[in-house]
Amino acid sequence: MVVTFDTNVLLSATLWDGSVAQKLLFDLIRQNIKIYSSTEIILEYQKVLKRDFDFSDEDVAEIMEKVLAFVTLVNPTMKVNVVNADIDDNKIIECALESRSRFIITYDLHLLRLKEYKNIQIIKPEMARIIF
Repeated sequence: MVVTFDTNVLLSATLWDGSVAQKLLFDLIRQNIKIYSSTEIILEYQKVLKRDFDFSDEDVAEIMEKVLAFVTLVNPTMKVNVVNADIDDNKIIECALESRSRFIITYDLHLLRLKEYKNIQIIKPEMARIIF
């Protein structure tokens, strides 16, 4: 089984102890389920850590060391234009396609409205905890 985490789930899983996303992350790690991300997603994650949470470069580097211990990075070669309401969300679908993920796990409403794309189910962490 292979999954892609959206930026917002990655943030929730790594910043909020006891969050549903963090519990899911621990469940997936215990089950050896691969969690994929892309360089674009990781860059957005780092940007949000600095901009919205005021983490220093050193703090971000420390956090990234932990994140890269459980995330497998891909560099998508295919570009898609599926999420018209927020084109930045397309990078999540591109990552899922490149990694052949079965699920995209997100809190993003633009992605959740799709429900599925090319046999990739798009679900919230709460639903993922039921599945996994």
